[in-house]
Amino acid sequence: MDINARSPIPAGMDEAEWTLRCDLAALYRLVAHHKMTDLIYTHISARIPGPEHHFLINRYGVMFHEMRASDLVKIDLDGNVLGEDAPMNKAGFVIHSAIHAAREDAQCVIHTHTAAGIAVSAQEHGLLPISQHALKFYGHLAYHGYEGIALDLDERDRLVADLGAHPAMILRNHGLLVAGRTIPEAWNLIYYLERACQAQVAALAGGAKLVLPPEAVRLRTAAQFNSNPKPDSPHMLLAWEASLRLIAGDRNDWRC
Repeated sequence: MDINARSPIPAGMDEAEWTLRCDLAALYRLVAHHKMTDLIYTHISARIPGPEHHFLINRYGVMFHEMRASDLVKIDLDGNVLGEDAPMNKAGFVIHSAIHAAREDAQCVIHTHTAAGIAVSAQEHGLLPISQHALKFYGHLAYHGYEGIALDLDERDRLVADLGAHPAMILRNHGLLVAGRTIPEAWNLIYYLERACQAQVAALAGGAKLVLPPEAVRLRTAAQFNSNPKPDSPHMLLAWEASLRLIAGDRNDWRC
């Protein structure tokens, strides 16, 4: 089955938005495929090109594994659903609107509540530099203290201040968040941050003394990971296309 096949562009929608919808729906399904979901909670968003800063987010109540391009809801920075009457998770709006408004480079934002991500978020030392996966984020990871369910608009300023220019953040006692310049980059970030947390939980559970690389090695590895300033590096696009094959099959309907 052709994973690039998609339904015709709906009337009144331009190609850029429809392409973004198709890629975002695929991302939802990839997150589900890798079991990073939490029923109908958590959220992934993508900003639509243009000066309005409108962005797409999941229709509240649709499971990630069944997400389609047409299930995504377009909202503005004030939380208004545009063009339809559809339910939306308010906590999702608070978190995602804050980052899309403040970070012009953040086209795609992913927030998860995984067992490993929550576990590391509750550990005082945070993400330890004990794996190659973790070193991707060494010096490039932010933390935000838990303030309760993200329903208060005034938390947005603190979220943005804590994230700064970093591509990833651990929300204490809550979960993980990444901000990618493209959808493939956001997928790469959340995949490796999740794997780093899984490795840490497993290593700590073993009970043995941990080996930490020297500081010079940590910095060198982080620099190696972050040496390409472009968000569309060939290896990242190659990984994205390969990932799409994981969700292609009998239910290849995310592009409709």
